[in-house]
Amino acid sequence: MERPAFSEFSPHLFWDVDLKQLSWEKNTAFIVGRVLDYGIMEDWRLLRRYFSIDEIADYAATLRSLTDLSLNLLVTLTKRDKSTFRCTKFTQFEQTL
Repeated sequence: MERPAFSEFSPHLFWDVDLKQLSWEKNTAFIVGRVLDYGIMEDWRLLRRYFSIDEIADYAATLRSLTDLSLNLLVTLTKRDKSTFRCTKFTQFEQTL
């Protein structure tokens, strides 16, 4: 099945990316992460037409960062342990005053 054109997704997802440089083969995890964290329901539905929940979770598991909402959604849908996601191994720098 052919993957969707990037123009089918909401324009705000890739506002900072040259779409000519974006590739499904090389950047799938990045694309999945953007849809999970910033996409609207239509973006999610478009992604789901081409990937199963487990495939989406596999790509998301490689990401260094993911919002708590996106992470918890995937953990709930796939019944995976949170620790299997790479983003749980990195923490943001917390500045104390």
